Amino acid sequence: MKKFMNKKVLTIVGGIVIIALFVLVSAISGPKAAATIDGEKITTDELNTKLSQAYGDTMLETMINNKVVELEAKKEDVAVTQKEIDAEFDKLVEVYGGDEAMDAALEQNGVSKEILKQDIGDYLLADKLMREKIKITDEEMKTFFEENKESFNTEEQVEASHILVKDEKTAKEVKGKLDKGEDFAALAKEYSTDTGNAESGGELGFFGKGDMVAEFEDVAFKLDVNQISEPVKTEYGYHIIKVTDKQAAKEAVYEESKEDVKEQIFQQKFQTEYPSWLEDAKKEYKIETFLS
Repeated sequence: MKKFMNKKVLTIVGGIVIIALFVLVSAISGPKAAATIDGEKITTDELNTKLSQAYGDTMLETMINNKVVELEAKKEDVAVTQKEIDAEFDKLVEVYGGDEAMDAALEQNGVSKEILKQDIGDYLLADKLMREKIKITDEEMKTFFEENKESFNTEEQVEASHILVKDEKTAKEVKGKLDKGEDFAALAKEYSTDTGNAESGGELGFFGKGDMVAEFEDVAFKLDVNQISEPVKTEYGYHIIKVTDKQAAKEAVYEESKEDVKEQIFQQKFQTEYPSWLEDAKKEYKIETFLS
């Protein structure tokens, strides 16, 4: 349900469409027909050739880059664990709004979870390597904080859980049970269609204004702690919202924001320093390509 997607997520998933095309090609290449027009065949070999011409150089360059990073990581004894990959994947699932939404996005792009996790692993390996190389001083951090102080301020936030159902009749049925004192978390597990959080009792965590769709947000920010809303209609269905905590807006303090400041500076430097480091690293290897 959250409407944002951070740059790191976009970096990780940016290449999955091209990957999907090449997985498709490898699975179907051969003389059989990919399509026919009045009996005239377009063969899978012809499709393979066109896709290779259109995307081959890009995909090959990506694979070369990933291999160079892998070799450099071995030199420096840097590795990414499956646990780290799975944790990053779980973050993506949360950004997309749950398992169901992630599965739909992967299906739409023709990409399996295994391929996406491989892409995540490649990204995390490059990220780990560069964290050893990119230097960030205290002076840089303090300057960055002062120049971007407002962005580190904490806006008003609410912590909430919800029960999402498809129709108003079911929403009223659930609300009636809540009014009689039944447990919110138990009803979320039983009724909620939001697969991303139903098993956790509908927990959404803290969110600020602009993170949720307007109809949901307007109600959530007006509720008191432990208050439960009437059914709220949005594009996703009908929600019953329970606010469990609130945080007032707070002006940022440098000492409390240091980790966020450092991460933002790192991400900026990564975008500029990684390409130049990679080009220098590639000079250490004999790289030959044979695509015509």
